[in-house]
Amino acid sequence: MPFHVMLIPTLGCPANCSYCWSSEEKSPIMSIETIKEVVEWLKIFRGDSVTFTFHGGEPLLAGAEFYREALPLLVEGLSPRRLAFAIQTNLWKMTPEIAEIFAEYGVPIGSSLDGPKELNDLQRGKGYYDKTMRGYEIARDHGLNVRFITTFTSHSVKYKEDIFNFYLEKGLTLKLHPCLPSLKGDNPEKWTLNPKEYGELLIYLLDKYLENLGRIEVMNIDHLCKCVFTGRGTVCTYVDCMGDTFAVGPEGNIYPCYRFVGMPEYVMGNVYDRPTMADLAQSEAWKQMHRFKEYVDTACGKCAHIKYCRGGCPYNAIVPTNGEIKGVDPHCAAYKMIFDEISNRVNEEMFGGSSGMDNMFMPQTMKPSKPGIMSLMLKKL
Repeated sequence: MPFHVMLIPTLGCPANCSYCWSSEEKSPIMSIETIKEVVEWLKIFRGDSVTFTFHGGEPLLAGAEFYREALPLLVEGLSPRRLAFAIQTNLWKMTPEIAEIFAEYGVPIGSSLDGPKELNDLQRGKGYYDKTMRGYEIARDHGLNVRFITTFTSHSVKYKEDIFNFYLEKGLTLKLHPCLPSLKGDNPEKWTLNPKEYGELLIYLLDKYLENLGRIEVMNIDHLCKCVFTGRGTVCTYVDCMGDTFAVGPEGNIYPCYRFVGMPEYVMGNVYDRPTMADLAQSEAWKQMHRFKEYVDTACGKCAHIKYCRGGCPYNAIVPTNGEIKGVDPHCAAYKMIFDEISNRVNEEMFGGSSGMDNMFMPQTMKPSKPGIMSLMLKKL
């Protein structure tokens, strides 16, 4: 897995999404001094190419001046290694000034939108859609690549066709994730999408994608198909990410992933101390991630999909049980549903039956019983 460092300028966010799990109103904002320390840490930590993703909370709360200083500091400080950047933002704070800075450094944008305005604002708060689309127009006018992530909840999944058609008609790329239990409010499970519904949603989107090839991209389906085709995970959910992915919080604390930022028990070190990989490996958080990996090797050892699933996301598995490893990612059932569906369709398409992936490349020609999936398996990502 490529080296990936997620920078979390703040956990604060101006939005008030009903199901949010990562916003802290009084979160500090990362200083430029911390960015300088990130550079010094990485000089001794690893020497290979790195992708930096600014995440949050809402990273644009750091302001234009932060990015005007941070981006060249990272590029120049870590030269000559190759760097890439990205940001995940709701776009509310996007300005022409920030857009110009991002355009100079080729920063692609991920944003969040749950579908048509009425449905989106029901889940994310009144006015969210208009504010995000205003930011989107600024970013687009400056030539920035913007893609949206849709959170499917127990409510919005009932409107999956409306959501798919919204993305299709707008000419937008669809990426999705299932709603997780919220960390705020008295009813954390209210919006949560259960694994069976999530699996059914993925199969539905596979069908809709195949029906509309060339008119839309569904990133999750692309990656799931590529997992099966290559026999290895292609995104962080389906790989052993420990050692290749890290997150740095507003005050310089180092975590296994952005989803753990703000949770003291998952701090592995701090960039100001310039820890080595061996230093981080002594932390309890590192050891817990590796215990999860070992658990997956045992619990999932007989699963046909273990090589490209790896038990799913450790955060999903560990945090809901207060840090105890009692199972794999709760979405396991959904992953198995879609991986089984993809595998079966490949077998049907290539040689007319479920004879197993071992025979996947036997030179036989059969008429597929469903829209051809090999076009997705062979697609360049």
